[in-house]
Amino acid sequence: MNVSIPNKRPLMGHQMAFLTIVGFWVFHALIVSLRAAVLEFPEQGELATRRIAVTLVGMALTWLLYLTLRYFDRRPLGVRVATAFIAAAPCAFAIAWANYYVFNVYDPVSVFSDQELGRKFMDIQAELGLNAWQEVAEIAVSRYFFLIAWASLYLALGYAREVREAERTASRFAQAAQDAELRSLRYQVNPHFLFNTLNSLSSLVIKGDKDKAEEMIQNLSTFYRTSLSSDPLEEVTLAEEVELQQQYLGIEAVRFPERLRTRIEIAPELANERVPALILQPLVENAIKYGVSRSTRPVTVSISATASDGWMTIIVDDDGEDSPTKEHGNGIGLANVRDRLEARYGDSASLTKGRKPDGGYRATIVIPISPKDLA
Repeated sequence: MNVSIPNKRPLMGHQMAFLTIVGFWVFHALIVSLRAAVLEFPEQGELATRRIAVTLVGMALTWLLYLTLRYFDRRPLGVRVATAFIAAAPCAFAIAWANYYVFNVYDPVSVFSDQELGRKFMDIQAELGLNAWQEVAEIAVSRYFFLIAWASLYLALGYAREVREAERTASRFAQAAQDAELRSLRYQVNPHFLFNTLNSLSSLVIKGDKDKAEEMIQNLSTFYRTSLSSDPLEEVTLAEEVELQQQYLGIEAVRFPERLRTRIEIAPELANERVPALILQPLVENAIKYGVSRSTRPVTVSISATASDGWMTIIVDDDGEDSPTKEHGNGIGLANVRDRLEARYGDSASLTKGRKPDGGYRATIVIPISPKDLA
């Protein structure tokens, strides 16, 4: 599985930025127009025209603010926040100057239906001593917080996208690690198994037991060809999985001709039910390693599968342990089985293991049955 690092694309595209900017300013213009209508300001048409002009200027300057913030997209969040607060200030003053010019410098009397009243209003403003800088500063403060509100939306959307990218990257890496772990299962067949098998084969050759040696070579070849060519990420039928384990047990039977007995009991309707490839291998290996090899008497290793109420129960057990102090280990094999079941079935599957009351050891896998797979 290939894992790629997300490219450093902008956190917000031009289209989204444009829509948010237009949405903010249109909403602002509508609110101001509604206020003017409620207060019954004169010359609503003239005011609306000038308000549109200021709104367009505001959109343009907010776009410049967006381009500035976009340049700092992949910087630490603190840097982006500081940039937003700093860059919004000159934009707010520029918008305030545009607003002051449109409403106070460019033919201000025209916004009054009564021209004489308009001139008197201008005279009153002059007598109050309010200069342009004071009025611009007052407007700039409100526009500054308006721009900060938009910048906060931009930063929030960008941060949310970064979180999603990080989650996707983590998921891809986790999946890649899991896939690598599952694929490594094909190489986790106990190395001692091959070593012991070759020793047994050597003994058969020395004894001149040609038939058994030939059978063992054939079984060994078939087992490795099947196990190494199958993909642990894929699923196989239960019949195919059990057949592979029978080949493995057949090889081990040559090593333990007097001690190893096998029993296979698979419900016919489960033959085509699909299971993760090699899911039983670690369980059968443990039965041989801890149950058969440590025993001095015949030991039966059994594989059984039954169905009940939409669930399939697969049991791998042996009757080789007489001592209650012995365990079948908690190594990578069993952990791998449990992890693979969780990856494939989530909480719907389980692996339990432990000593049997009458001696021996049992590992039980419970997984849901797919109705379409039932015969």
